[in-house]
Amino acid sequence: MARNRKTISSDMAWSTVDSITVKGKSLTQDILGKMNLGDYAFLEILSRTPTPEESIVFSAVLATLVEHGMTPMAITSRLTYLGAPESLQGAVAAGILGMGTTFAGTAEGSARLLQEAIPNPQIALSAQEIKTMASAIVAQHMASKRPIPGIGHRFHKPIDPRTPRLFAIAAENHLSGHYVELMKQIALCAEEAMDKPGLLPVNATGAIGALASELGVPWKLCRGLAVIGRTIGLVGHLAEEMKNPIAREIWERADEESSAHHHTSNP
Repeated sequence: MARNRKTISSDMAWSTVDSITVKGKSLTQDILGKMNLGDYAFLEILSRTPTPEESIVFSAVLATLVEHGMTPMAITSRLTYLGAPESLQGAVAAGILGMGTTFAGTAEGSARLLQEAIPNPQIALSAQEIKTMASAIVAQHMASKRPIPGIGHRFHKPIDPRTPRLFAIAAENHLSGHYVELMKQIALCAEEAMDKPGLLPVNATGAIGALASELGVPWKLCRGLAVIGRTIGLVGHLAEEMKNPIAREIWERADEESSAHHHTSNP
């Protein structure tokens, strides 16, 4: 008995002999030379062009996680390129595979937390209701001994310098709503409940989770935003690696120093 088959269809892009259409827009007439990369990414993800205000906020979100120095992701890309210089894409992919909750991946968690707490951003909520909501979220995480995504930073304290700037950009562009306020209150409630004043600021991924939520990006796609930004950063690291190679030094040092104790004589 033949099963019913789902029709295979996509509205992403299609071509004719003399045209290419992306999300209903002409690539050559509506996108090239008229739409920057951030706006194009917004169109691809949310199926509409952003407003000027959304464009500024979305681009700031993407830019925040482009670069963060010599992280394990960047080192992995450089070492992979050392081993396979014919595969730039492999080196970038190797770095991206290391994107998790320790480095760059918690925007997804904070956005999920916020969007599950406030499924409908249009609903009217008072400041006290948001504070009560934040207190309950903190209590739930403390009771289950789960870390709260989007707060705290091993280095940036009492303030992650990226956070106030991101929140300011959102406010300047009329995109600072319930999600931003809830994220702020979660950090304040956590510091009070855990008696850690100034030690649990909203970090960059918490701010990104809040802004992505304000923009209407589903939480399941938020790690993808980090992937977009960090891919650019990894290509940059590989560009530097070509000019100023350090991967071989990292490899040789790790090899020498990790095996040094095997060559040390016992007293």
